[in-house]
Amino acid sequence: MALVDPRSAESFGLKKKVLRLEALYDLSRTLNGSRGEQEILEDALARAVGVLDAARGLAVRFEEPDAPGAMATVGFASPPSALDVASDPFVLDVCRARTPISRSPESVLSSTADSVAGAALVARDRVLGVLLVLDREARGGLATFDEEDRRFLGSLAALAAPALDALRHVRALEADVDRLREENQALKGTLKVDEILVGDSPPMRRVKEMVVRAASSRVGVLIRGESGTGKELVAKLLHAGSPRRSAPFLALNCAAVPESLLESELFGIERGVATGVDARPGKFELAHGGTIFLDEIADAPLAIQAKLLRVLQEREIERVGGRQRIPVDVRVVSATNADLHERIRERSFREDLYYRIRVVEIVLPPLRERREDIPRLAGHFLSRIAAREGRPPLSLSRDAVAKLLDYPFPGNVRELENLLEGATALVAGGVVEAADLQLRGAGPSETGGDLRQDLASLEREQILRVLASVGGNKSRAARILGINRRTLYRKNVAN
Repeated sequence: MALVDPRSAESFGLKKKVLRLEALYDLSRTLNGSRGEQEILEDALARAVGVLDAARGLAVRFEEPDAPGAMATVGFASPPSALDVASDPFVLDVCRARTPISRSPESVLSSTADSVAGAALVARDRVLGVLLVLDREARGGLATFDEEDRRFLGSLAALAAPALDALRHVRALEADVDRLREENQALKGTLKVDEILVGDSPPMRRVKEMVVRAASSRVGVLIRGESGTGKELVAKLLHAGSPRRSAPFLALNCAAVPESLLESELFGIERGVATGVDARPGKFELAHGGTIFLDEIADAPLAIQAKLLRVLQEREIERVGGRQRIPVDVRVVSATNADLHERIRERSFREDLYYRIRVVEIVLPPLRERREDIPRLAGHFLSRIAAREGRPPLSLSRDAVAKLLDYPFPGNVRELENLLEGATALVAGGVVEAADLQLRGAGPSETGGDLRQDLASLEREQILRVLASVGGNKSRAARILGINRRTLYRKNVAN
């Protein structure tokens, strides 16, 4: 009997370990550059068969409802069918074990193998496929797969499985992105967002994207922006792009309705609450299935805010003077030009209501922050005014455009439209000159100097003087100014 040199056996064992580490390292590098599932399976299988001295091998990525399977083979005269692999008892045992197993001998794929080892391809706790090696070639009398062989096979599977999973996940994401892009383009075309929200400045592109994305959802939207930036226009676009588009869109300005009437306007009133009062539904009932737009939500009294919060939570209302709870299905879109965080600190706006109405927030930029849109907006308004008046469209002179670009537009887009409408009425020819633009604060004063302050600035200064004279007491200041406290808050003048 020949004796085995221990040093030679130790050297062989070390070389085998180095070979296996090199195979794992090479596979990890090639996986980064693999182009598809087939290449990943072939790379893993080639290393498994070569390192483990197997006569045959099989690597399978199982088929899924939304994606086909893949298979790589070595040493098979004809590849087995996917159904045969998925239903093979040994393959099923490998999938159930989820850890590498080996047997000798074993019936695999309708034939007997002298030895077989298998490892499941597992990613995110899901079995994606299997990696099998069969019929180990005898060297030194050893023809079975041992623990080290199983460990190596498991390491190969552990490298290949996440790569297969990531590849399919990326493809699914790419398909989702393509679908969403097509839906966005279709929705933009349906809503004509680019025609209604005029402007290509970065702030306006963000607004348009938010409108398109939020339109199809069911969540509440808060629109913030200064007066004249187009908050109601955005609310109408959100409704027009939603599944509720065929149902009513109703708007209510919370600051324009007296506090005593606001509750009945929102929730309705029962007959007999007061003399001569008939029962009538409120905006929430009338907008059932559609959208209600609550403008100037910051000016709603605290009592109304509490009732609004309950409606948003319970999806039901009670009419004034009534006891019956009426279910309502309404999407609420709110708008304000106030700083709601400041209102919350002042305890004039409920924080819990704020988070209810602000599931999605769209901020409209003032016109002074997107001046590059002014020429296009001006052309849009001039064309629309001309069509309405039945006259050829006017154009702006270069000086007129420069004057518009220099003006701060405290009234935003609404002020620009009104300004151009006034200029159209005064201009006899086809060109609006700089002198035809009656900008606020741009004309000469009675003393011959420039009128630097517009009415809003003068009003702000007067309010500040009154507040200072009463030590910041807003109730007293409102009485002196002849306005109510809510109106004073709307002015958004700091103490």
